[in-house]
Amino acid sequence: MPLLKYKDKNIFYQIKEAETEKWILLIHGSGGNSHTWNNQLTQLDTNSNLVAIDLPSHDQSDTFSELSLELYVDVVKTLINNLNVKEVILAGHSLGGAVILSYYFKYPSEVSALILIGTGARLRVSPIILNSLKTNFQEFLDGLPMGGFYRKTPKEIINQYLAETSKIAPEVTYQDFKICDEFDVMDKIRLINVPCLIICGTEDRLTLPKYSKFFKENIENSEMVLINNAGHFIMLEKADELNQAIKEFIKKL
Repeated sequence: MPLLKYKDKNIFYQIKEAETEKWILLIHGSGGNSHTWNNQLTQLDTNSNLVAIDLPSHDQSDTFSELSLELYVDVVKTLINNLNVKEVILAGHSLGGAVILSYYFKYPSEVSALILIGTGARLRVSPIILNSLKTNFQEFLDGLPMGGFYRKTPKEIINQYLAETSKIAPEVTYQDFKICDEFDVMDKIRLINVPCLIICGTEDRLTLPKYSKFFKENIENSEMVLINNAGHFIMLEKADELNQAIKEFIKKL
């Protein structure tokens, strides 16, 4: 089981190695874990090393007393250094998008490309959702299928996600959403000067397609892929389409 030593804590990650110097690091969203990316780790063929991390306090990583965007970025930096990666392609979903954008703005020379999936330059969260997370986590879970997935998504896919997110402590998921709510880099997006792939589900009601369109309009070297009949969890709902979009993007780099 691959573990990264971060100070006195262990951080879990999954890795699929390839005979190449190209690396793609996958960062999950709020209340998620590295298994969010199982369809990419097992099926995505880009002739790249693939790494997916459990962020601090998530699933198989050790628990931290305080969580912050700065901590997440520093853990990612430590992992990249530990793997001796010189340039990395960063892929992030939702909260993971906030992590990779923050990483890019801090270490721009280390990033060769960005893949932004169901995310935004600002990620405000409804007070109703925050209150539900704080006071009645089961209510939040019960509402997730309707809010997070396309209405015709097979139940087994939804149940698979719910089983994974149920492994995460409610307080951790709440802190993740608070981090999202405070995230805002709208005034920096025009500074991005690496190739950027923007992916969003047409039925995403958590990070609306207009968030992705903002990226497309403000990042010069970018392309946007809208995936039909997909909600927020594209990696699970439409894995084949997502993998194809990433594969085509990586080919051009």
